[in-house]
Amino acid sequence: MNWKVLKTEGDYNKASIRLMELFHAKPNTVEGDELDLLLVLVKDYDDKHYHLPELDALEVIKYKMEEMGLKAKDLEPIIGSKGHVSAILSGKREITLKMAQKLKNYFSIPAEVFLHSV
Repeated sequence: MNWKVLKTEGDYNKASIRLMELFHAKPNTVEGDELDLLLVLVKDYDDKHYHLPELDALEVIKYKMEEMGLKAKDLEPIIGSKGHVSAILSGKREITLKMAQKLKNYFSIPAEVFLHSV
């Protein structure tokens, strides 16, 4: 099929179905190229029509800590002193850009989580 910019929900649905059919296509093949194009088209439509709520960076950090079985003291090498960690986790102190970079790497969190926080 000759794909164009997705303008309707119907176009989006067709592209999404085809994307799923091609999901395991090998790179540098006709199907792989079609998959690459569909990923761009579907993402563009998603970005224009569906807005995801912003994540609260502090809640994400707390969730990741719980998930990984971490305590506040485990963040001291990343954030700083016990007092700094406490102030960050309680929301009394803002996350700095340097902290955000370290937390992003430590927790493997997308940088976008911190963009509105820093």
